[in-house]
Amino acid sequence: MENPILYTENLSVGYGADPVLRELCLQAQPGKILTLVGPNGAGKTTLLKTLMHELPPLAGAIWLDGRELERMREREIARLSAAVLTERPEPELMRCFEVVAAGRYPHTGTLGLLSEADKDIVRESMELVGVFELRDRPFTQISDGQRQRLLLARALCQEPKLLLLDEPTSFLDLRHKLDFLSLLRQLARSRGIAVILSLHELDLAQKFSDRLLCLRDGKIDRSGSPEEIFAGDYPERLYGVEQGTYDVRFGSVEPPALGGAPRIFVLGGGGSGIPVYRALHRKGIPFAAGVLPENDMDLPVARALAARVFTDRAFEPVGEAAVAQALAVLSNCEGLILCPERLGSQLAANRALLDYAGEHGLLLDRKGLELP
Repeated sequence: MENPILYTENLSVGYGADPVLRELCLQAQPGKILTLVGPNGAGKTTLLKTLMHELPPLAGAIWLDGRELERMREREIARLSAAVLTERPEPELMRCFEVVAAGRYPHTGTLGLLSEADKDIVRESMELVGVFELRDRPFTQISDGQRQRLLLARALCQEPKLLLLDEPTSFLDLRHKLDFLSLLRQLARSRGIAVILSLHELDLAQKFSDRLLCLRDGKIDRSGSPEEIFAGDYPERLYGVEQGTYDVRFGSVEPPALGGAPRIFVLGGGGSGIPVYRALHRKGIPFAAGVLPENDMDLPVARALAARVFTDRAFEPVGEAAVAQALAVLSNCEGLILCPERLGSQLAANRALLDYAGEHGLLLDRKGLELP
């Protein structure tokens, strides 16, 4: 492993004399994304502001490129690290090119004049993040997604070894969140930049991070790879989730299941039942689901939302015993909804449920119920 661009030793951060986080030991490696996650108020922004040298550490030390941060001058720090903050600047009467060019100040003389080489770096940074065509537009007249890319270009103009970002996706829609984080990962790898950022979107943190630092109760609660962090019910425990679930396999959040006896039996499988489960849940209709193999795509959502779920062994055809248990519940339901176009060999035994529903007039029309 390469030497870290930044690391901390028993760092405590906060405002005044009151630490928000204590005894933090963390590292930022070249080409890797380290993501801070944790509940509101856990100290993510406070930690980032301390690493940016906006707040002094209350205890411990921060080392940047082998030097203690507190002993470095601001210009030296700015040549090594750059930040993209949550607060959106509103520079009046400034064109986008001028906003990005402000990132060159650590490398210019006392008058802040740009050389031709500086202008080339500004141009290259804007082209790299896809905003060069905005160069003559007023900064106040571009979209949030464009602004975030522009601020990233400004940070890249500093030619940093470390990039710090505080909730960079907060103001972005789905497309621009994915575009921005994909670009960030590409830049980290291609340029060897160490990245530390905070995210509220757990699903994105799971998919774009190399390592995660989980903050809670004034300390690092856990750190590790996404595979280590997103295991079992740890995300729910980290955030104190009491209503609903977070599925670590798919990075999806589901509301709490409906109580009461099932009114509808959903015969799903292979992902076909998921939209129906969610639609019934939205309508407040308790339902049963099954019989599903333990490895079926439907199962995580069914377990999260259904009043009853019937399962059988993975990689085996559904057995008669599980179907008999499901039939006992179906006999007390108002109807059955068939989701897959056909019951394959693994779900063949579920035909007994379908036949029972047909014989007793329980087959329901999804369109009549306004279901997908």
